[in-house]
Amino acid sequence: MAQYTTLSQDIYCIDALYVKPDVASIYLLREADEVAIIETGTFHSMANVLATLADLGIADSQVRYVIPTHVHLDHAGGAGAMMQRFQQASLIIHPRGARHMTDPQKLIESTIAVYGPEVFERLYGRIEPIPEERVIVAQDLDRFSLDSRELLFIDTPGHARHHFCIYDKTSAGVFTGDTFGICYEPMKHLPRCLLPSCPPTQFDPPALHESVNHIMSFAPERLYLTHYGELANPATQLSSFERWIDEYVDLCNSIAPRDQPGEQELQNALLQLVLDELQVAEKRSEVAKVLENDTRLNAQGLAHWWRQSNDG
Repeated sequence: MAQYTTLSQDIYCIDALYVKPDVASIYLLREADEVAIIETGTFHSMANVLATLADLGIADSQVRYVIPTHVHLDHAGGAGAMMQRFQQASLIIHPRGARHMTDPQKLIESTIAVYGPEVFERLYGRIEPIPEERVIVAQDLDRFSLDSRELLFIDTPGHARHHFCIYDKTSAGVFTGDTFGICYEPMKHLPRCLLPSCPPTQFDPPALHESVNHIMSFAPERLYLTHYGELANPATQLSSFERWIDEYVDLCNSIAPRDQPGEQELQNALLQLVLDELQVAEKRSEVAKVLENDTRLNAQGLAHWWRQSNDG
């Protein structure tokens, strides 16, 4: 059975089933007879994407665009498989990410070096190269049409230098990738629910501040988060989100994580900070479990940023 959620304005949130349900979103936009897929999940996500298309009565030939927001593998790992399946589609990608889509070998090798081959296969499966002639590079503020629907591409470094977000005027929504962080279902009712995502190796706090304010200059009414789902009324979260960025940086500077023990101390302190600020006494263990992987990656990313800033 297909696992997806129907949103407004012909947008569907498909579960990428990355690690477990409700962790990574793939978005499908339909306008007349044309379809765009934003984010790809991994090779393993394809089965649910195809089941969703079948459930919605959408033919493979209707898919016009495949659009990863950046090349991290939970966002772009399934791009090659999608492009093999959807023969009429073009891939739209950030200029800094294009080479990894046409020749993903370095991406594969660096990920295997971190996780090992068995975990890599379990998480990501096959990573297929995409022919260069089927790749479109989107520059900042480029516009693409999906039938009569306009998609605006916004360069948004901070999480990664190869990251863009997509503003959809029809829904007054922004597909944020990881630029506007994470907010899982158990957190969505909380006042400070939107948390930064800063894994290795390109976290850039000033750039992230600039990117989120650039996004908000379009006055979006909703964010389509990759992790996870729709978040309405993002203006209420802007001040809190920017405070989170500064709090993460301040905590990292106070610990000065030069080595692995320092990184572990940062991870523990980061989780403690988040749980205390979220004030989730009755759901503390549940939220801690949900945030476990993100906290580990964020500690690694913050530590890498600190070392680059202080040892260079």
